[in-house]
Amino acid sequence: MNIKKSVLFILLILIIDQWSKIYIKTHFVLGESVEVFNWFKILFIENEGAAWGAKLSDVLPISDNIGKLVLTVFRLFAIFGIGYWLFDVIKKKASNTLIWAVSLIFAGALGNILDSVFYGAIFNESYNEVATLFSDEPYGKLFYGKVVDMLYFPMVDSTWPSWMPMVGGQNFRFFEPVFNIADTAISTGVGILLVFNKRAFNKEEEVAVEANETLQD
Repeated sequence: MNIKKSVLFILLILIIDQWSKIYIKTHFVLGESVEVFNWFKILFIENEGAAWGAKLSDVLPISDNIGKLVLTVFRLFAIFGIGYWLFDVIKKKASNTLIWAVSLIFAGALGNILDSVFYGAIFNESYNEVATLFSDEPYGKLFYGKVVDMLYFPMVDSTWPSWMPMVGGQNFRFFEPVFNIADTAISTGVGILLVFNKRAFNKEEEVAVEANETLQD
C-alpha cells in the first residue's frame, strides 16, 4: 500500500466522519434521538473529555477549561506522532495490514481533533436549539470544541432479576457508550493490530499468505 492510497483512504473516512457530525449538529437538538432499529439509535451527545467522557479535571486539581485545553494539545501531539508512524511504515514498505491499521487510527484521531480544535469556534450551542454552522455566536473558541457522538447500540435494555444481590431490579443496558465514525476507525485499527498482530508486524508472513491465496484462486 502506497502513500497515495493511504491518503485517499484517510480522506474518505474524514469526509464521512465530518459529514455525519455536521449533519447531526445542524439537524438535531442535544439529547435528541431517532430509533433506526430497536437495537440501534442515532443519539446526539457531545463529549468534552476523552474516551467515555472522562475529564482531566476529574482527576487533577485544574479547571474544566484548562483540562480541555491540555487534552486538545495532547491530541495534537498524538496526531503528529501517529502521522509520523504512518509515514515511517509506508516508507519502510511494512505489511499492508499494519498500514491499513495505522491509517484507520490516524484518520479517527484526526477526525476527533477537528471537533476539539474547530467546533467551538464555528458552532453555537445545541441546547434546546439546532446549532448553526459558522454561527455569529459560537459556544467556545479554538481548542475548546466538543466532540460530536451519535452512534448508539443499546442491543440489550432490560432489568436485572430482583433476586440478584446488589443489582436486583436495576436497569441493565448493553452496549452503553455513544460514539462516532472516528471512534469506530480508531477501535477498528487497534483491533486489527491486536487480532492480526503477527501478520501486521511480519511482512514476510503476510506476503506468504497472499501468495498462497493467489495460488488457491
